Amino acid sequence: MSSGLLVTTSPHIKNDDNISIIMIDYLIALTPAMIMGVFYFGLRTLIITFISIVCCVIFEYLYRLLMKKSFSINDLSAVVIGMLIAFTLPPTVPYWIPVVGAFFAIVIVKELFGGIGKYFMNPVLCARAFLFSWPIIMTTWSVPFNKIGLFIVDKADIITEPTPLNILKLKSGVLPDQNIFQMIFGERGGSIGETCSILLILGGIYLLYRKVITWHIPVAFIGTVAVLTYVFHWNYDAVNHMLYNIFSGGLLLCAIFIATDYSTSPITRRGKLIFGIGCGAITVFLRYFGGYPEGVCFAVLIMNAFVWLIDKYTRPRRYGTGGGAINV
Repeated sequence: MSSGLLVTTSPHIKNDDNISIIMIDYLIALTPAMIMGVFYFGLRTLIITFISIVCCVIFEYLYRLLMKKSFSINDLSAVVIGMLIAFTLPPTVPYWIPVVGAFFAIVIVKELFGGIGKYFMNPVLCARAFLFSWPIIMTTWSVPFNKIGLFIVDKADIITEPTPLNILKLKSGVLPDQNIFQMIFGERGGSIGETCSILLILGGIYLLYRKVITWHIPVAFIGTVAVLTYVFHWNYDAVNHMLYNIFSGGLLLCAIFIATDYSTSPITRRGKLIFGIGCGAITVFLRYFGGYPEGVCFAVLIMNAFVWLIDKYTRPRRYGTGGGAINV
């Protein structure tokens, strides 16, 4: 006869949060940066985001329907992935680009490996890396306040400019035209959701307050980039070189919202610090020596491949197998 007592494995910690609540927090934290992207680049960015989100949801629904799996649309993870894919795209991309990115992220990276919690590389960054199969499309950056038409016919109508990272890549000692204030508030070329640094930081603070993420990966990631770019500043003023590297490109977006993905980051606090330091070091290496000015996407994907190893060597000791405190 059953006693009504359910015995489960540890940890025996109860929390009212679930996946959908966590995803809602992510959406709340990302929305201000999305609004600023529309403000700087026009309504086209909103359409790109809408297409990306809808396609992610549809592809997840169709895949799970085809494979006769339970539906997981209500957890909103596909919505967050769709929004983040749009955030990593230039505002000038044609509308089929987010469709391809959504398919690759959801079907190839997320669902084929078992769905949420089972994939080992970040779907958003895998999609972005795959979309570099079209390098010209993915590196055409619009000038802020140059409102792009809903339907672009002639590329000559788009006013473009090099991103700050393109300028720093030249190692000429000449800093980008934008001052630090403009960098922080997003008045620069870049992807839809990565330009307004102050709103990304505020979104990160919100996630920290809600205990959705911890400080370990963002601080280790950004701090490593800060230290290395300050020490190895080439022909630039050390402080300015460091600040431009922090506030340009996708560093803040990736460190706060993408690298902290539960499925593709270490479990322990020590592991998270190692992961963040590795991401930061590889980012700087790729920015300095790679053929492309940015490096955060590939840096995080490389470190994703080592999460299992980091978890293996930073996991806590089993009780009674050795002296000392157990650190996680």
